[in-house]
Amino acid sequence: MKKKQIIGLVVAAALFVGVSAASVFTNTISKNLLQNSADDIINLGGSYQFNPPSEDYIAIVRVEGTIQEQSGSSTLEASSGYQHDSTMNYIDELMDDSNNKGILLYVDSPGGTVYESEELYQKLKEYKETTKRPIWDYMAHYAASGGYMVSMASDKIYANSNTTTGSIGVIMSGYDMSGLYKKLGIRYVSITSGKNKDSSKFTDEQIAIYQDQINEAYEKFVNIVADGRDMSVEDVKKLADGRTYTAKQAKNNGLIDEISLYPDMKDAMSKKLGTSTFYEMESDEGLLQSLFSKAESLVPKSEAQVLTETAKSVESGVPMYYAEQLR
Repeated sequence: MKKKQIIGLVVAAALFVGVSAASVFTNTISKNLLQNSADDIINLGGSYQFNPPSEDYIAIVRVEGTIQEQSGSSTLEASSGYQHDSTMNYIDELMDDSNNKGILLYVDSPGGTVYESEELYQKLKEYKETTKRPIWDYMAHYAASGGYMVSMASDKIYANSNTTTGSIGVIMSGYDMSGLYKKLGIRYVSITSGKNKDSSKFTDEQIAIYQDQINEAYEKFVNIVADGRDMSVEDVKKLADGRTYTAKQAKNNGLIDEISLYPDMKDAMSKKLGTSTFYEMESDEGLLQSLFSKAESLVPKSEAQVLTETAKSVESGVPMYYAEQLR
């Protein structure tokens, strides 16, 4: 074998060993870095992660859309709208993080179910009582009914000049489908253990039963507002007939504190708490997932799907702290 060939083989072998060693070294470091990063990131459920700053910060908690049970088991479904379980877990993590100095509660919601609205309100109250940290509230387009209730956990409430708020009250709605069934030749059959088990056709007695339940939820709502706004129950009831209020009307009636733009409110909170760093829980939704989600929304829906989704959107038969919007 020629001398040049031998030298070439030696150089090639040395390069192969060097590249292999570097690859192993790089992979080991990358694996360790990824593992350390993963250890620092907490999964909040759905497609959201908790990876807060290592410095003092104000946490933004968003309540956008209908307040209801966390939607969907798939990542695609869980990535849109208000996510109840993820939000509750997020607040739990904030309570345990000493770098967190307060919550900016951003509300853009017409309300939702009694269960989830009250549960979120109680979790925010727990945050305040446990940490002694402040919660400031900002109302965007809507902060009505359940959206107004969760705001009652706040120390200070700001609203945009065009915010719709109030709607202090409870609603339980449903559909009487008997006329449609008759037209389609469908006969509804119900075998029950008692006269009030079947609510397909409400009797006066059944209406009275449900009215008592609505009244109980209403009294609870009124007391939450009285506590949150430092008002008497009697004064709250004068305002709590279900109507909505403009920001100006709400301020005049003591339902909010200030009318402000969102950036101005953030600046005021930042100065008060001594930090300009804001953080909110992060979505790990990828590009492909986002494209699938958008493609799904372009598929035309059948009339049956539209009717089903319409009924579901108002939680038919479930007590709601919800402000019905004009269509």
